[in-house]
Amino acid sequence: MPGRESLRDFFVVLPDTDEGEAAAGHLRSAAPEGAFETVAHPSGRPWVLARLLVRNLVQVTRGTDALVLIGPNTTPAARLDAVLGPARDTLDLHRRLTELPGLGHVVSRIGDETCVRGTASGHRRVYHAAHPGGRIASDRPAPLARLTGAALDDGALALRLLDFVPHPLRERPVWQGVEEIDPAYALVLPGPGPRYSVRRWWRPPVPRLSLAEGAPLVAAALAASVAAHLQGRTRVSGELSGGMDSTSVTFLAQRAGARDTTLLTVAARDDRSEDQFWAEKGVAAARGAAARSGGGRKIEHTLVPADDAPLFYADLRATAGELLDEPFPVAPARARAAMLLGRAAATGSEYHLTGYGGDELFNGLASACQDLLPGKPLKAWNRISALRHQSGWPLLPTLRGMLFPPSFGAWLAGSLIDTATADSRTPQVSWGMRQAMRPWFTDKARGLIREEFRAAARRAQPIAPRPGRHMDLDTVRLGARCFQAMEDLGAGLGLPVAAPFFDDRVVEAVLSVRVEDRVVPWRYKPLLVEAMRGVVPDELLARTTKDHMSADDIQGLREHAASLRELWTDSVLAERGLIDAGQLRRLADDPYSPLLQQHPIDSTVSCETWLRTAQDAWAPTTNSEART
Repeated sequence: MPGRESLRDFFVVLPDTDEGEAAAGHLRSAAPEGAFETVAHPSGRPWVLARLLVRNLVQVTRGTDALVLIGPNTTPAARLDAVLGPARDTLDLHRRLTELPGLGHVVSRIGDETCVRGTASGHRRVYHAAHPGGRIASDRPAPLARLTGAALDDGALALRLLDFVPHPLRERPVWQGVEEIDPAYALVLPGPGPRYSVRRWWRPPVPRLSLAEGAPLVAAALAASVAAHLQGRTRVSGELSGGMDSTSVTFLAQRAGARDTTLLTVAARDDRSEDQFWAEKGVAAARGAAARSGGGRKIEHTLVPADDAPLFYADLRATAGELLDEPFPVAPARARAAMLLGRAAATGSEYHLTGYGGDELFNGLASACQDLLPGKPLKAWNRISALRHQSGWPLLPTLRGMLFPPSFGAWLAGSLIDTATADSRTPQVSWGMRQAMRPWFTDKARGLIREEFRAAARRAQPIAPRPGRHMDLDTVRLGARCFQAMEDLGAGLGLPVAAPFFDDRVVEAVLSVRVEDRVVPWRYKPLLVEAMRGVVPDELLARTTKDHMSADDIQGLREHAASLRELWTDSVLAERGLIDAGQLRRLADDPYSPLLQQHPIDSTVSCETWLRTAQDAWAPTTNSEART
């Protein structure tokens, strides 16, 4: 089970039983005394036990009813009381909570019914597991694994070797016996004991608004989210890449009253990069706006030299001191992110803002246009045709995918392909991206992955009835899920890291806009541009390009070849029989291999480094001891 050092930032919801109280004592032993916040059952036993590094817990009560909000901002208790007071039941309470920014976990108790939910974006997730005293819920799977003595699940682990794990396989925790709740549903616990149910609390909006109608709603939701993050804070930092997403957050932070801001930009190694140019224009414009508004606001800009930024695959042996919920395919860039957040923390920043989530929300997806076919076939074809030309998709497969989409189950069953048939030119006009096996997967790994896909295809349901809306939501969920790695890095430094674009209210505002207005292939992020009109200077909204870091990836493979070879020499994945370490060692010696261009190693590296963290955090306690 996960050891002490892995349980740094989490909360659990415990049953009102002696065993639940004992579980609280067991978890307290994993942290220094006094590090926990406790909300009690009416009986006095612990109900919510939280160890929070950078998040806040706010609670209100109404007799024996209670509402607990756990998130990055401190919502005034009076505002929560105004929500709980008139609530007739659990469903009514959670409906009223949509008036607040969608940033945190919600735990409620009305009568004997406890309800636990995260956010619709998937940024805040809910896990649960059976325990002798009754079902226990948490925002992390690791505490549940600690309490139940759970072993790792090789099938779920093998899935993480793929680049993208599709819904619903992504919701398979890597520990046996631990379950994850779909973000649109809440976990409902009717009382002590093993019984539980799930209840839908969120539905995506119908996309009815025009661009002109929806843009102000997006602007208002984004502004409210940034303001909620910065509430009560005066010294903040931000990652200003020069792209439209981080630039928008930067200007919104100034409007929210940030008085002392440090913006960080990493210079690119590629001479053709435009990010630095646009970042410097953004800083100049922000300083000009601050000077005109008065109030003594200060904006500092730190340009990190390219040579100071770690390449991909640097410091692979390092860990963040936090066992992430699962292997996220971001480990190769961990050192780079740690450097940036470390510099932000060194400025004394109280909060770090990022533009993560902007691509997931505002980049046009061809599958979204597919939803236009029943009522607006010409608009659907105009947009998909333009995207087809941009991506080089063949005409006939594109038409076939548009006109004869498979059911979700049929798509899922056929979405896993062998390396020999992988084709990057496959039209993306279905339920998701096809996934290819890697040449270094063992027969055991391939067999586990195929069986997971077969089993899921027999019972899986899409997130939404049509491919476009399904992909809209799935893309946001995937991005929000991966952002946790960045958030946890910041938590280890005592620096909260925010992605306002993943706020539920922002997601809802974006998804309420008609597809034909959101996805316009000949315009770059049109909805964000119009939402930020009047907030971000027009000259910055005119940018239509986006830089990539492929040079850092290739150079990292070369510079850190020795570290990669060492990683595979004593591979934990190989010990579990999931990868061919010999082939990976040979590829480490050949960083320019065409095989690595066709089959990136990021997910495999992430699984390996995650397993090492898990192995180092594994305590020698037996299962029976874990339950005492």
